[in-house]
Amino acid sequence: MAPNNSSTTYQFRFKDSLIGAQMMFVAFGALVLVPLLTGLDSNVALFTAGAGTLVFQLITKRMVPIFLASSFAFIAPIIYGVQTWGIPSTMCGLVAAGFLYILLSLCIKAFGSGFLHRILPPVVVGPVIMVIGLVLAPVAVHMAMGRTGDGAAWLVPEKTAMIVAGVALLTTIITSLLGKGWFKLIPILVGVMAGYITALILDAIGVSGAIQSTFDPGQLKNFTGPALVSFQPLVDAPWFAVPNFVFPEWNLQAIFFIVPVAIAPAIEHFGDILAIGNVTGKDFVKDPGIHRTMMGDGIATSLASFLGGPPNTTYSEVTGAVTLTRAFNPAIMTWAAIFAILLAFVGKVGALLQTIPVPVMGGIMLLLFGAITVVGLNTLVRAGDDLTEARNLCIVSLILVCGIGGMVLSFGKFTLGGIGMAGILGVVLNLVLPKKKA
Repeated sequence: MAPNNSSTTYQFRFKDSLIGAQMMFVAFGALVLVPLLTGLDSNVALFTAGAGTLVFQLITKRMVPIFLASSFAFIAPIIYGVQTWGIPSTMCGLVAAGFLYILLSLCIKAFGSGFLHRILPPVVVGPVIMVIGLVLAPVAVHMAMGRTGDGAAWLVPEKTAMIVAGVALLTTIITSLLGKGWFKLIPILVGVMAGYITALILDAIGVSGAIQSTFDPGQLKNFTGPALVSFQPLVDAPWFAVPNFVFPEWNLQAIFFIVPVAIAPAIEHFGDILAIGNVTGKDFVKDPGIHRTMMGDGIATSLASFLGGPPNTTYSEVTGAVTLTRAFNPAIMTWAAIFAILLAFVGKVGALLQTIPVPVMGGIMLLLFGAITVVGLNTLVRAGDDLTEARNLCIVSLILVCGIGGMVLSFGKFTLGGIGMAGILGVVLNLVLPKKKA
């Protein structure tokens, strides 16, 4: 009589579902950080992360244990785009960024993976990533000090804000340095929770009001209220709600501004795929192929942007979780995606996230945006290029100064500036400037 394996199969799938929930939890803090910083809907980001992961699995034949979610590289252009053109136009630029991934995947299929490195060497990618981080530095400082991102108005008294931001920042640093097991994988989430609890304590004991009274009244003329945390949005939100999807609106300026930013994540994609390959002992660059994984990222990004979500990218935090658990079954990521999609329809999740005080996010951003800059710097260092050599010096210098300085080129009603211009400038200079003879 054949043994009944149905119970074993059920237990195996139940175990996969639990591990999948943990994987989604690992990515959760960083996943929702992007919409919280950029003004997008957190529930939409959850939905598009889950849907994007499922699309990625379909394209890569369910071979790669990867979870896709919000890309940090796009924070700066999304913030600028939302403030300048609004969310629908910004989504147009992000959809186009996904199309760039698709185009790159086709080129890799036709010309090999070396094609991307020839067009986008470290001398271009490194400084572009640095610009992405440094452009955001003032926003992080303003929010950590209790102001709006542009510094125009005070939301929280400065001393109170610095206490909350400091706790969030210090906790994140300590967790990333000394955390063990799962805690080491979720330093951002732990930092946000610590800052949030600190804000609740200050509200409960009335310290924020006492600190406020020591301020110069002129500094607080735009202060909007004494409470750091208000739960009214959470009370008002329904348990079940369809995410607030936003569809793209054509805007050519947004396309030219945002698309060059996709250069950095495209290069990082190689590293992510190599990393997960080393963990699992498989060569995903060959099978299913780096062109397929890049195509998966591109279609997932365009899909997310069509619905009003941030672009998708492969998450290194989840790769760390795979390393820790040794759970190599891609079906686990399917469960993580399903949980993300289900959570997207819980209205109170987004409402709870919206109650997080500005200084908490500011404290996290101080580290996050600096870390993005360091990634770019590390890209240059690992390449080992002589940056004092005339060609490299010209490329790096112009990308940094034009990008950070905010140079803008105008052609009638069309303008190109900031990160977008810096990226395009770097690509053009790399193609036209003669290389040093051997």
